[in-house]
Amino acid sequence: MKYIIRGKKVKVTNDLKEHTEKKLSKLDKYFNENEEFTATVLIRAVEPNYKVEVTIPVKKIILRAEESHKDPFAAIDLIVDKLERQIRKNKTRMSKKVIKDKYPSFSKEIKVEKEESDKSKIVKRKSVELKPMSEEEAILQMNLTDHEFFIFRNSKTGDIEVVYKRKDGNYGLIKEK
Repeated sequence: MKYIIRGKKVKVTNDLKEHTEKKLSKLDKYFNENEEFTATVLIRAVEPNYKVEVTIPVKKIILRAEESHKDPFAAIDLIVDKLERQIRKNKTRMSKKVIKDKYPSFSKEIKVEKEESDKSKIVKRKSVELKPMSEEEAILQMNLTDHEFFIFRNSKTGDIEVVYKRKDGNYGLIKEK
């Protein structure tokens, strides 16, 4: 795995860089050896903590985690644990016969110390009428329904888009390329 480690309002020292690479290299066992991936790490100073974000784009999926801690080294340790949990939790879904061909980047034999049963399932299905509206109207509708996201048809472009509430209190917009 390759690494891109950046700091925002933080100087990335050699110790921090080596620690990050060493910890993230633990994830290599979950990927096929013949494939090369790039882990992007962003370390930011957000008083009084450090916020660390790791993004690893793998074919057709993106592994992503973020963590805040007073010590950037501890935040990296927590992120690696979080990413391992994500992989183990979803390994059953990715290894099913129907899906495994779609995710060839993951090793077929993921060794898990204790088997984690996948108890999550779809418990509700909902159909929605996509009304044309502006981004501002979609944010208003999302806030009125008290949801974390809202899907709508953009009145200017005609595209289907999703507006969502971010952890920092701002809003994000997802649209198809």
